[in-house]
Amino acid sequence: SYFCNMDNELIFRQAQSCETDRIMQIIRQAQARMHAAGSRQWQDGYPALDDIRRDIADGCGYVLAAGNVPVAYGAVLFGGEPAYGSIEGEWLCQPPYVVVHRLAVAQEMRRCGLATRFMREVETFARNVGLHSFRVDTNFDNRYMRSLLSALGFTYCGEIFYAHGSRRAYEKPL
Repeated sequence: SYFCNMDNELIFRQAQSCETDRIMQIIRQAQARMHAAGSRQWQDGYPALDDIRRDIADGCGYVLAAGNVPVAYGAVLFGGEPAYGSIEGEWLCQPPYVVVHRLAVAQEMRRCGLATRFMREVETFARNVGLHSFRVDTNFDNRYMRSLLSALGFTYCGEIFYAHGSRRAYEKPL
């Protein structure tokens, strides 16, 4: 098992197709934690293996790796999120923006600040390519993600809607 003192050894990079099994293990661990916490998020088979394979094929699957082992995963999208086109509420900034979907941390690395580190890496990446906005959505009952977004300085902007229901939408000007 890993320990939290590996911070400087963590590498933020694109996920590789040979890592899908490990990434799915991380996703399943997160699904189990959400279920145990009583959250309805990710309890309907999403994200599935096909979602992760598509992320990697599209070049938007990213990991934090300790050594060469992925310990956190997220999809980092620069092309916009269609569901964000209509919001019950109001965004703070005009597009373009970066989005993170499917963020999950390995069970043995929980409470080590990896979700925060992942999000900060995305912020830096987005700023470096000239973006001034970072958007995220989460389920109303995902208390962990909501407190993470609050700690990172995101603002609640309203609700957005997917086929599987509504989500709370957040934005952070960069």
